Amino acid sequence: MPKRSVADVDVSGRRVLLRVDFNVPLDGDRVTDDTRIRAALPTIDSLVGRGARVVLASHLGRPKGEPNPAYRMAPVARRLADLLGRDVVALEQIVGPAVERSVEALPAGGVLLLENLRFDQGEETNDPAFAGALARLGDIYVDDAFGAAHRAHASTVGIASLLPAYAGLLLLCEVDVLSRLLGEPERPFVAILGGAKVSDKLVVVGGLVERVDALLIGGGMANTFLLADGVDVGASLVERDRVADARRILDTATRRGIQVLLPRDATVATSLDDAMGRTVTVTTLPAQSAIYDIGPETVSRFAAAISGARTVFWNGPMGVFERPAFAAGTRGVAAAVAAAPGFTVVGGGDSVAAVEQMGVSGAIDHISTGGGASLEFLEGRSLPGIAAIPDVAG
Repeated sequence: MPKRSVADVDVSGRRVLLRVDFNVPLDGDRVTDDTRIRAALPTIDSLVGRGARVVLASHLGRPKGEPNPAYRMAPVARRLADLLGRDVVALEQIVGPAVERSVEALPAGGVLLLENLRFDQGEETNDPAFAGALARLGDIYVDDAFGAAHRAHASTVGIASLLPAYAGLLLLCEVDVLSRLLGEPERPFVAILGGAKVSDKLVVVGGLVERVDALLIGGGMANTFLLADGVDVGASLVERDRVADARRILDTATRRGIQVLLPRDATVATSLDDAMGRTVTVTTLPAQSAIYDIGPETVSRFAAAISGARTVFWNGPMGVFERPAFAAGTRGVAAAVAAAPGFTVVGGGDSVAAVEQMGVSGAIDHISTGGGASLEFLEGRSLPGIAAIPDVAG
């Protein structure tokens, strides 16, 4: 059932508490990737254009329930103001009388950003008192934070029962796109999964192997699948307690006729501090070496599978993407996804960073703002932040 949309409510002159996901990377006081801020602009522009008094609320980082100067929202407010082309009031508090006075003084079309929600322990515990204090700042609640939709927090769930609640344009778009992947995607459907640990994605891998036509696995998680397939991965990161689970997934794929592509070659080194790795086949891994990236043959095999797909979903890097010596695999997959003729969806911080850094994000049909949220959605779970928004009246 469709969710109530912010597009269908009169917001003129009303205080709209808009939950956004501005959990962006910072370098000091500079935002280094504004993808999530830009993704929220359509909803903010719509509200401003219709005369709403917009009160933005977001978390940033993991300050563990107390103020931390490294996670203040002021740099985010400055970048948002640049993108909007208008002033954004940045507060140094989240709730309380001073905040309420600032909100009351906000004119129609004005924009205000609260301090980091996670500076208060009540956010992550979904404390009713904190949710109530937030609710005093708005007449209407709008959730546009898909990246936090899998969290049952005060600003995503608690407040939705205290104010008339609606979905933002970004949230609706994310649900619509990911529902296409859950429903009847155009085939062949190819999923690419990476990242460090298979345990983080075990359920979604198990679910995707029931839906896709091909599953491409890279990153550290591929090592556990290689071990399950009888390959000695040496000193590489591996989750030995998940090998049996990986073997079951491989057996399921074989039984269903699903193609699973694992790395055939890899970039290896004796430590991450090595300025350059070397390429070997995964069956000839040198003693004391570890796999830190997929190799060029594997990139070519993955690219061939991607080029023939009609639907592509990618989540997770193919190696230790932060180190230049081990970034080639992720960059190669990014280029292949960007060139794919089918419908492409990319989610997860490093995957998104790769397509942004290569300047090919415009070639991707949909860049999801939710890494964990998109995975849980594709597992078929009900996400608390989405479930809390009422459906359109029937």
